Amino acid sequence: MFSIMKSNKFSAAVLSMAISFASLNASAGGEVGEHVNHLSDNLTKYTGEVEWIIGKIDGMVVRYEKEGVKAANSGAVVDYWEAVNFHAAIESNYVPLYASIWQGLYAVKESIDKKSPISDVRAAQQNLELALWQSLGAVKLAAQFQDRGLLAKVALREGAPKNSVEALDEIKSRLDRVTAKFAEKLVKESVNIVHDTYLNLFEGVEGELIALDANLVEDLEKDFNVTLPKALEGKSSLEDIRKVIGTMGTKLDKAKGLLVAKADKKKEVF
Repeated sequence: MFSIMKSNKFSAAVLSMAISFASLNASAGGEVGEHVNHLSDNLTKYTGEVEWIIGKIDGMVVRYEKEGVKAANSGAVVDYWEAVNFHAAIESNYVPLYASIWQGLYAVKESIDKKSPISDVRAAQQNLELALWQSLGAVKLAAQFQDRGLLAKVALREGAPKNSVEALDEIKSRLDRVTAKFAEKLVKESVNIVHDTYLNLFEGVEGELIALDANLVEDLEKDFNVTLPKALEGKSSLEDIRKVIGTMGTKLDKAKGLLVAKADKKKEVF
């Protein structure tokens, strides 16, 4: 089992993030559950959930090795991740690792879907497990800060978020900033903007959008946490980044259209 405290460098990074994210947590969007404000009380549960996910993914890989792609049912990786409370615990405290988990999940899924050699699938599985254990360590450290009163409470949202259409417009504007920062060769800053936009804007409208088009929401989640960060941190050209953000913009426009149509329909009823 990976222990976060074995890496002084990583511990220091998480320590810094725990402090800097305190104010951010207070405005985080999305229905994440009250458990995130009582991390210490839920650490045993989170540990069990991480072990459950690892077991489920391992079972998927074993089925792939023995019976092939169809039997593996790789699409279930997202269902496994979204079924656990730990999902919100790491999302609320350390978004970069949250994104790493998403990337790990899709790395396993895509390696299975491409009928990759089992050694490649196992390598992707190992990277995912590492990200999960690192994330559990980060949540444990965040729990210590929370117990000392050094982390602000996460503001939980109930019902549909307000000003959803305006939020989507702001998201597109921030994605334009991502392109600009990448063009300036400020890769780390561009990735940070992506993480912040996802946590503080997209999460706030996600609940309302799921009811209108769950597949669209899942696509955008992957874009924010997998496709765009990987493109920014890889050997992509500026044109590559523009294409990824352009595709995301089209999806965001579709989401905005759904919200506007919903609002117009509500007006007609009254």
